[in-house]
Formats: sequence, C-alpha cells, structure tokens
Amino acid sequence: MDTAKRPTAIVTGGAGDIGSAIARSLGLSGWDLWILDIRDEDFGNKKAQEISAFSGASVRYLKVDQCDAQTMQAAVDAVDGLSLMVITAATVKAQPFLEIELDAWKKQIDLNLTGSFIASQLAAKKMAKEKTKGHIIFISSWVAERPWPEITAYTSSKAGVNQLMRQLALELAPLGIRANAIAPGIVKAGLAKNQLETEPAYAARVATAIPLGELQEATDIAQAVTFMASPAASTMTGSVMTIDGGCTLGQIR
Repeated sequence: MDTAKRPTAIVTGGAGDIGSAIARSLGLSGWDLWILDIRDEDFGNKKAQEISAFSGASVRYLKVDQCDAQTMQAAVDAVDGLSLMVITAATVKAQPFLEIELDAWKKQIDLNLTGSFIASQLAAKKMAKEKTKGHIIFISSWVAERPWPEITAYTSSKAGVNQLMRQLALELAPLGIRANAIAPGIVKAGLAKNQLETEPAYAARVATAIPLGELQEATDIAQAVTFMASPAASTMTGSVMTIDGGCTLGQIR
C-alpha cells in the first residue's frame, strides 16, 4: 500500500496484550496507528516503538483514560484521517453476585460500557464531520450471550456493548459508518490470563469450558479484527463475530 495513503486507526487499550496484538496485525495489513491506554508514557512509547518495528507502521502512543470524555476528545481530535476505531479497553473483577461491591460494579460498567460509548461516539462524530465512511469495532465477549459464574458486572457490560454496537450500526448506516463486534472466548492474555493465574476456581471452570480444548491466543483476536477491518468484510455491520473455541456451545462434562 502507498504509505502516503495509509488509513489511520485508533486502538483503545492498545498497550495491553490483546490491544497490542491487534495493533501489530493492523500495522502489518497497512494501517497507521494511535494506541491509547492508561499505562505510563515510557511503557506506552516503548510499546508503540515495538509495534512500529514489527509492522512497519507509524505508531503513536497517548496516555488516555477511555472514561474521560475530555481527554478522549483531545485524542480523537489529534488523529488525522481517522477511519477505524477499535475499542478493547476493559476490566473485570470476579465476585459472587451476593458479594458484588457497588464500586466494583460501577468501575466495570463505567469502563467497559460507558467508556465504549464515549470512544465510539467521539469517533463517529469525527467520521461524520469529515464525511469518512469509517468503521467502529468493539471487543465484546462470549459471556455477553452466556452467563459465567462470578462476573455479573462484566457479562452485563459486554451484553450492553453488543447492543450499543447494534444501535450505532443502525443509526449511522446512512452516513456510511459501520459498527461490528468481535466476541472472543477465553484468551491466554490480558484479563483472562490474570484470572487463570490468580483465581483457582476460574481456572477449574475453564478446564471444561472450551469444546476445542485450547485457550485462544491474542493473535487469534487480532486476526479477526484485521479481517473485519479489511475490504473482505466491507458489507458487514451490526454483526457480532464469535470466535470462542466453542464456549457458547456449552460445557463438556
């Protein structure tokens, strides 16, 4: 692709395991990138340099909280020619339903759902203003459709993300702006990796939850996003692409 005409994407949560894998894959397929995250500048800039060296893309880092509308606005304003927003930033805290703390509930809903709304609305407004036929991709989860013990706030937030995506897809279609979601299963990276390493009950459930028998890698999610962002998926909108190793089929007992 002509480097003078490379399209530009933002990846929120782009310094994390899954976000950085998505950025690497998009970079290899011809996108220039801005990665947004709450990590410190040194960490984020180093990650951007690594992604750039790996993919050959122009990659810049901004320390931004997805829930902070003002800093998100400034970040989106800084990006010239934005045509793709990938929203990966999220958090989870495992607690039985009867023990969920209100602050923990609010934190997950605020980042996972309200933060996704903020990022997607700002991107859509910029695309509409610039008459860009852009694309917004949300990273959802297989648990948006199937309950999983002790993560009620997370599953509720991701179910909300799926409906948020559909609302965007419907209302923005006349502007040529598309919206879709990727629903991963249990990925050996990011939030799930932390739970596997720190929560024995979670690890025990996972052992029987994947019909194909293997945890997913961050690259599996990245490849799905890159496909969805490619011309091969140019008529997809309002869709949730589930790539979960069969988790939504039910546990093998």
